[in-house]
Formats: sequence, C-alpha cells, structure tokens
Amino acid sequence: MRRYAVTTAVLVLGVMLAVQPGPRAIAAADEPSLLQIDNDFVQAAAKHDKATVGRLLDTDFTWTEADGKTQARIDVLKSLPTPALGNETGAQLKPRTYGQVGAVMSGRDKVHVLRIWVKRPAGWRLIVYHEVALGQQAATAPGFGVNDCQNPCKTVPFKPKTEAEQAIIASWQALETGVTNHDASAWSPHIAEEFVMLGSSNDHPLSKADRIAILNLQKQTGHGSAPAPLVSAQMFDFGDAVVMTCLHQPYSGKPVHVSRLWIKRNGHWVMSISYQTTIQAAPAKAS
Repeated sequence: MRRYAVTTAVLVLGVMLAVQPGPRAIAAADEPSLLQIDNDFVQAAAKHDKATVGRLLDTDFTWTEADGKTQARIDVLKSLPTPALGNETGAQLKPRTYGQVGAVMSGRDKVHVLRIWVKRPAGWRLIVYHEVALGQQAATAPGFGVNDCQNPCKTVPFKPKTEAEQAIIASWQALETGVTNHDASAWSPHIAEEFVMLGSSNDHPLSKADRIAILNLQKQTGHGSAPAPLVSAQMFDFGDAVVMTCLHQPYSGKPVHVSRLWIKRNGHWVMSISYQTTIQAAPAKAS
C-alpha cells in the first residue's frame, strides 16, 4: 500500500460551516486556503476543465460517483465525470481540518459529496472525491442471523504495514464487534464526537447519537447487524490522520465502496467520517 508521512503532531478540529445561498460557502477563518482551492476544484470540474482539475489531484486520487463507479486519477482525466452537484450553487458546506488532512462535505437535498484533501509540499491536493445519493438503494439486512462476525471483527484481508494501521484495524474491529453485539458502549469509544455517516441505503446523514440510538433499538428487537465483510482496503497515512478506502460485500445485495477518515485523538484512533456508496452496476449477492 502507498502511504505518506507528515511531520505534524498537532490535531486541529475545523469549524463546521453552513453555506448561505450562493454559488459557494464563505471560508472559515482558519481554513481560507483549503476552501479556496476546494472552490477552484468545484468550479473547474463543473466546467470540465481537465487542466485545472489535473493540477489539483493527488497521485492516489479516486473519484466515486453516486452510482458507485470508482475511477483512479488517470481514468478521471481521460474523461472527466460530471459532478453530481454541478458548481454547488445553494449547497450546504461543512469543512473540517485535521492537521495535514482536510475534509469538505457538501450537500444539497439528497445528494452529498465528500472531498478529502491532503497537504503536500506544493499545497493542498485532492485524494478522495466521493458522492452519495441518500435513499438510492433499499436497505438490506446487514447480517440477520449472523452472531459470529469473522470478517471484519476478527480477521480482515488487509495486512497493516505501520503501527498506525495496526492500531486503526484494532479500533475498527472493536467497534464492528460492538455493532454485531448491539453494544453501543463498546462501539462509542472508537467514534469521534463529530462523526457522520452517509450511505446509499440511508435517507439522512447519521450522527454518533443516531448510530447509538440504532444500536440500542437493535438490541431491544434482536435485529441482526453483523457488518458487511471487507473485500479490500487501502490506507494513506498523514501523521495523526489516515484516509481509508474500502470495498465491502454485504451478506446480501450489491457491494459497497466506502471512504473513511480516521484521526488520532488523545492517543487513540477514532473514526470521524464514513461515506458509503452502493455499486449499482455490480451483481447482487443472494442471501
């Protein structure tokens, strides 16, 4: 796996900002350079300006469309996809910064976009562009009747190469074990307070409190909740922030492409953001 180290040890939680009506948001005081370059990308992508877009993409960049199609940088620049939100007029913008990693979440109605930026010597570069259309995919039982979660709770088809990656896998397995057991108290320590999850099968973004409420309800009803097994993963290390991109195959239904952002807070790795898009063109697995 490719990974990059940075020299910062400072963790900065960015201000979340709601957009006023207009083509783009007003930049938060501590994030002007990130939001300016994010705006440059959005406008260039809306105009299909390949030259400008190309200068802003990281070498490890991937673009995930609302239908789950994911392309690498080289393929994106051959035929630039049409952004689901266009130039994002009237969209709501929520930026966060974590040291050398910045996340910009933009949404309008049921369409949402996550852009993860990383700070390189030459400036901010975009490593993840991920679209989610809420409610596009009917929800399927994650693992009804499965009481022993093997993958990802006990084993994963991914070999950590660094201490950070090992710690993240351990944290992830602990929280997914909590999900399987409907144990919110076991899940919660591995999740950032500002956590947000968006998925094709959800009709609205889910906060940490929302997920806790769901786990508690599942505990009362006995509804199965074993997480979708991991098929493959990549991690990109940036000091106290790690970008994780994954492919999951649920017990039934179509595979899902997931982008996650992990941060190290008080010595522990916690998940801050999770965007999950069902791959519509893939065959569905029978239950």
